[in-house]
Amino acid sequence: MPGPALLPPPLGGSPGLRKPTGAFRLSEKFALLLVFSAFATLCFGALFFLPDSSKLLSGVFFQRAPEPGAPPPPPPTAAGDLEERLARIREEHARALREAQDTLQRAPADIQSDIRRDKERLAAGVGELQMVDHEPPKGIVFKPPVGAAGGEPADPGVRDKRNKVREMMKYAWDNYKRYAWGLNELKPVSKQGHASNLFGNIQGATIVDSLDTLFIMDLKDEFKEAKEWVEKHLDFNVNAEVSVFEVNIRFVGGLLSAYYLTGIEIFRKKAIELGQKLLPAFNTPTGIPWALLNMKSGIGRNWPWASGGSSILAEFGTLHLEFVHLSELSGNPLFAEKVMNIRKVLNRLEKPQGLYPNYLNPNSGQWGQHHVSVGGLGDSFYEYLLKAWLMSDKTDEEAKRMYYDAVQAIEKHLIRKSSSGLTYIAEWKGGLLEHKMGHLTCFAGGMYALGADGAPSDKTGHHIELGAEITRTCHESYDRTPMKLGPEAFRFDGGVEAIATRQNEKYYILRPEVIETYMYLWRFTHDPKYRQWGWEAVEALEKNCRVEGGFSGLRDVYASQPTHDDVQQSFYLAETLKYLYLLFSDDDLLPLEHWIFNTEAHPLPVIYKNSKMKEPSK
Repeated sequence: MPGPALLPPPLGGSPGLRKPTGAFRLSEKFALLLVFSAFATLCFGALFFLPDSSKLLSGVFFQRAPEPGAPPPPPPTAAGDLEERLARIREEHARALREAQDTLQRAPADIQSDIRRDKERLAAGVGELQMVDHEPPKGIVFKPPVGAAGGEPADPGVRDKRNKVREMMKYAWDNYKRYAWGLNELKPVSKQGHASNLFGNIQGATIVDSLDTLFIMDLKDEFKEAKEWVEKHLDFNVNAEVSVFEVNIRFVGGLLSAYYLTGIEIFRKKAIELGQKLLPAFNTPTGIPWALLNMKSGIGRNWPWASGGSSILAEFGTLHLEFVHLSELSGNPLFAEKVMNIRKVLNRLEKPQGLYPNYLNPNSGQWGQHHVSVGGLGDSFYEYLLKAWLMSDKTDEEAKRMYYDAVQAIEKHLIRKSSSGLTYIAEWKGGLLEHKMGHLTCFAGGMYALGADGAPSDKTGHHIELGAEITRTCHESYDRTPMKLGPEAFRFDGGVEAIATRQNEKYYILRPEVIETYMYLWRFTHDPKYRQWGWEAVEALEKNCRVEGGFSGLRDVYASQPTHDDVQQSFYLAETLKYLYLLFSDDDLLPLEHWIFNTEAHPLPVIYKNSKMKEPSK
């Protein structure tokens, strides 16, 4: 990770002293800066500027022991691969020199300001690594939350459907416990644990992701065993690289939610401990966090495929809810300050057509390629703008403005209708539309409904209608498959509507977004079709995804017979089954005026001005 800009000590003085202004002429300062930048780049570029540099570092300095049963290490790099790496080093070197040249063209006062800022940021970063957990700050007293447990549905048919969803959760959990206990996820066909590099050496993703679902479904024994595992075995002191985004939404979000629902102190402590370990990800020149972080060394990097080393909008834009609550529960404002700085960077940038591109370089603070999506790479950024405003008891006016400006631009440039009248959200690539909509994009139906009440008065009904239209389109993507479960992406071109046309878009990995949107539309309209559509999904999951060892995703939703991918994703228990359970529950369970769901469906309470939960609505 590149450090802050440095200047050599003045002649005749110690490194900590500066000679009076004028010791170096301006041209000499610029020349020294250029030489130093080139030298640092040449010496360290191969390790720290390469997109996959931390993988190289992890193999040299903190090598990880192979997991049992893992395949043998690959043979030494072939000559062709070596040439490719050398070419990438040359490319990154040239890029670094261009950045140095850009620096030389800036005003001296701006350079000095940046140097002071970077020194302050580095000092703060060192302090962050030394933070330790402490007791709850004074004035923070746990109070039983509103709506943590709702009543039984009065309608026996609805009650039976909810009980069926509860049984599905227990089945998924019991099989995880039987075949993969303590590991991250389950392979339900082969009946063993599933490893994902998203979590590095951190274990127990399914356990932490399931805590709140087990609690609200009143699966008491299962919740107790999950809590005991967290107390005894959940360990973040690992030498491994993790996805900051995934660890935040699943582990931090799951622990925060479990604390707010129960008041059990271990969940608060573990959440803060993990939050502290993620803070070094923000130690970049702009404060835009890295996508990947080594939990031991604090070294960060971005995905090598992400537009010239850029950070991804949906990843750095999906930290706000959790980090604000970390500040609430720790009394340390640093967590909230980190995510508020992200907004400052975004607000300084010009948005093409008012849209937010998916890539942002954390070193330069400039956009990468102009690709805009409300699905993968962009989705939860918009969700978190709206929910940040709602979670603040509607006092975060900046988040509100950013959200409604963004959705206005989305409607103008991305939302289209098919020839038969299906509303969809296309993707924008440098001004050209790709008429494709991802399964991930289907969350937007619920988002529009959730944000309708805060829209300008003449737009409230329009946003509800827009949410309903998007939801109908996503239901059609399910209904037009033999499996009655939707593909990863579907298209609207060449006479095709809401159907996947490419083989690599026909899979279904137990995703929740369509069911999430059914839940929101049910809460806001009570139109029975949303419960009917949700029940169709339950029947499809039971018929096509339930196997002897749990629930599995599908390789092709258009096939006549299911072919399973052999993964029971942790978000199936955290999101898909939770949203189905809420769909068949009364509105008094986790009422939306008191709770905000993070993008992994972990409920977090609204933060009221007096720091107390409001009384339930009469």
